[in-house]
Amino acid sequence: MTRRLLLSYLGLALLVLAGLEIPLGWIYARGETARFSQSAERDASMLAEVAEEDIEEGRTAELPALIGEYAAESGSRVIVVDREGLVLADTAPGAAAHRPGTDLSRAPDIAAALRNRPTVTTRAEADGGEVLSATLPGSSGTTVRGALRLTYPMTTVTGRIHRVWLALALAGACVLTAVALVAFTLARWITRPLRTLERATTQLADGHLAHPPDATTGPPELRRLASSFTRTATRLQHLLKAQQAFASEASHQLKTPLAALRLRLENFEPHLDPRAHTSLDETIDEVERLARMVQGLLALARLENTATTPEPVDLDAVLAERVAMWEPLAAEEYVGLVVVGARAGHVLAIPGALEQIIDNLLANALRVSPPGTTITLVRVPGAALHVVDQGPGLSPADRERAFDRFWRASDAAHDGTGLGLPIVRHLAHASGGDITLHAAPGGGLDAHVTLRPATSDARRRRPRRDAAAGHREGTGAGLP
Repeated sequence: MTRRLLLSYLGLALLVLAGLEIPLGWIYARGETARFSQSAERDASMLAEVAEEDIEEGRTAELPALIGEYAAESGSRVIVVDREGLVLADTAPGAAAHRPGTDLSRAPDIAAALRNRPTVTTRAEADGGEVLSATLPGSSGTTVRGALRLTYPMTTVTGRIHRVWLALALAGACVLTAVALVAFTLARWITRPLRTLERATTQLADGHLAHPPDATTGPPELRRLASSFTRTATRLQHLLKAQQAFASEASHQLKTPLAALRLRLENFEPHLDPRAHTSLDETIDEVERLARMVQGLLALARLENTATTPEPVDLDAVLAERVAMWEPLAAEEYVGLVVVGARAGHVLAIPGALEQIIDNLLANALRVSPPGTTITLVRVPGAALHVVDQGPGLSPADRERAFDRFWRASDAAHDGTGLGLPIVRHLAHASGGDITLHAAPGGGLDAHVTLRPATSDARRRRPRRDAAAGHREGTGAGLP
């Protein structure tokens, strides 16, 4: 924003300078050219009168000295012709001069002057330069006895005009420099609260506001905004801390009465009629499901309140570890686990997320896989993983709703809580990836997890975390 404010100030200053200096320079150039033309015409008129007297009295031999002295002082060129247009004198040096007797009567300005009509104009020379030419008749009344052409190189006046333009440009540059310094100081003063607000917003997004925004400098509107942000952030931090405290304490507070309720129900078994044992078992199962559901809700609360930066994780190593842990459980259900595909390498994930994603997907796949089938874990280059089962699968509508909390398929025959896939999706998003569900070829469900590949630089900067397992504790790995 500082740069945009600076550019806007400089743009406005440049427009103002251009609106002032360009007309000023143009008016000066016009005026200087007009003054130069008037001066040349005045001098040509005086020289023409003197030349006319010399021609009338027959003193043409004195003309070269007369016009030569003037030409030497003024840097001009003077040509005098008689009434026939024949050159009487020319001040041009060397071969450029017209010899006496040369006929110039066909020249337009000479012809006009011999008809008693003066001419003042600019014309181009053979060498590419411009000259101011003033051609006047040498006459007494209506009698024309000759003509005089006075030419000045335009470099005399254009040099002055260029110097004025240069002075205007330097003055404009000085003004722009001063405006830039003032504008930069003003822009920094205006945007300082915004910079501190940006840093504070970043800190708040990371979970802790260590340095509140500066509410003592800058425009009043920004100071009020910084104060409002500080109050809002303080309130939000208080609410987050309260929610985190609930997430950390509620687990112990809720587990105790649920465990006591289950024990009391189990203690009823010897005293109940055998016909009520089925209802008692169903009640105990519901209490266990309620405990798992509470555990899943607390896991989601911890995940949503934890701001963690993704780190490089070896997908192949984690996958091998989790498959080794799940193989005995799968063998009890007569379900096989197979890992296929090329090595995926390192991916970016928050600590403990990859283990929980694989555990939840394997738990869901194992729950719906019939005996004698296989769960296939497919590694795909580009940090992707497929978990494919051979169960009944889901309809397109059910696949859309599968990530809703507490949702279960209408024909589900298991006691899941409906929180496993929402946890997986939250972990994938927090790691910068995503998860989608597709129909597997031949029936079943294909859970497609995509993560970001870790660069070699990120792997070198990976910090050591000895408490990664502690982060996973109580997050509901393997929840139905």
